[in-house]
Amino acid sequence: MKKRILRLLLIIILVSTPMVAQAADKKGYSFDGYTYDFWWNAIESPAAFQVDQVLDGNSMGGNGLLSVNDVCTSLDGRIFLADTLSNRVNIVDQNGNFIKSLKVIRDSNDKIVVDQDTGKQMILNAPEGVFYHEKENELYIANTGAENIIILDGSDYTMKRLIKKPDNMTGVTQFKPSKLTVDNTGRMYVVVQSSYEGIIELNSDGTFSRYFGVNKPRVNLMDYFWKSVSSDQQKQQMKKTFAPAFNNVAIDEDGFVYAVTYDKAAEFMAFRLNSGGKNVLREQGDTPVIGDVHGRFSNPSEFVDIAVTDYGTYAVADKSRGRIFIYDYDGQLLNTFGSIGNTKGSYNNPTGIAWLGNRLVVSDSGLKCVYILKPTVFGETALLASKEYYNGQWDAALKDFEKILKINSNYEIAYIGIGKNYLMKDEYKKAMYYFKQGNNRIFYSKAYNGYRAEVLQKHFSIVAALFLVFITAVIASEVKYHKKEGRRGEK
Repeated sequence: MKKRILRLLLIIILVSTPMVAQAADKKGYSFDGYTYDFWWNAIESPAAFQVDQVLDGNSMGGNGLLSVNDVCTSLDGRIFLADTLSNRVNIVDQNGNFIKSLKVIRDSNDKIVVDQDTGKQMILNAPEGVFYHEKENELYIANTGAENIIILDGSDYTMKRLIKKPDNMTGVTQFKPSKLTVDNTGRMYVVVQSSYEGIIELNSDGTFSRYFGVNKPRVNLMDYFWKSVSSDQQKQQMKKTFAPAFNNVAIDEDGFVYAVTYDKAAEFMAFRLNSGGKNVLREQGDTPVIGDVHGRFSNPSEFVDIAVTDYGTYAVADKSRGRIFIYDYDGQLLNTFGSIGNTKGSYNNPTGIAWLGNRLVVSDSGLKCVYILKPTVFGETALLASKEYYNGQWDAALKDFEKILKINSNYEIAYIGIGKNYLMKDEYKKAMYYFKQGNNRIFYSKAYNGYRAEVLQKHFSIVAALFLVFITAVIASEVKYHKKEGRRGEK
């Protein structure tokens, strides 16, 4: 009886105690993150990031943070924050120390710039987007309320040039820049909220180039059916289907434009657009790049921003659930963490995300603050393995994947990564084992085909001898049969 009671108490303790993964450095991690398996079941995982610093109004030199709507970073560690309600762009260093707050635009002589068209002083008006261009050392500000783009010197933040609505711009989209990014040639990709014509592409001189990367709407089968059986007059009265709008953009080192949308009518939620505007985002993971797969129709994730590293790993911020999703170059979900809340580490209304080295910067307009997140040992190792694999450092990636499994033995991505390593080394039997552990059917089949060919080649003489015996037996049987038939014919 005592043993039964002790067993019952032990079960209760195990159930009520949070599961903890043991790291290689003997530190424990609560399972406050997750991924998905092949069957789309949520699998608990240590979170890849944790809060390192919180920047709020007290960090901004007393200027306050009313509504941080966008964030970007520079390679030297500066963080640029677009505060829409206070009409400012605040700048801090990588340690969160305040550098400068931009509101009134000045020239190189420290005089306030006057708009030649209106005769008014140039002041930021509800800026919603900010981007730092490393190559030219320029700071681009989407000055949404004034319907223009202000470009400042990246060192002293003085005025360089102003871009207004191009004279040659076509279409019905209002030139009201919200978010923007710039490639190495100076081409600007500008998002205008509620525009169904696509991203506005501007040449380096500010002239209009084209609408870029139209976001296709998801096919509604009921609407398609009714339109197919309706008369021309009825079709004219039906509601038109417009292309969903993009919400934010980023750019990688190869010039591919990344974009996100949270329009429920969109066919895709995340994009990697090539020069022709075609979506070439890789989706080789267990789930598509849509955030949470559960509730994807009734209450889908809403991607508000995307940030990409120089090795193809990208992070997206989901405002509906307050979560951060980390994907590798192949579209495999590396980790998900975060939740909606009003406490430290939670998110109320995330609006922007950016990489700061291997750290993340996330802005939250609801909590009026900015989080600087640092990777956990698990997250740092997962990012390093992803980077090494992307750069072709197979053996180094293998070691890091093995380290990850010591922290979280249920991490299927690590099994798949190890399997790919052995597959490239033509060690098919080992690759099959790890692909099976990682529930990857596609690569398991590739490894199996390689293993089968290897076995056949190794035992070719035996197989050939058996085949020769089989053919000889068939021929002998046929000869015997025809001789027998011939004797019957003679009789």
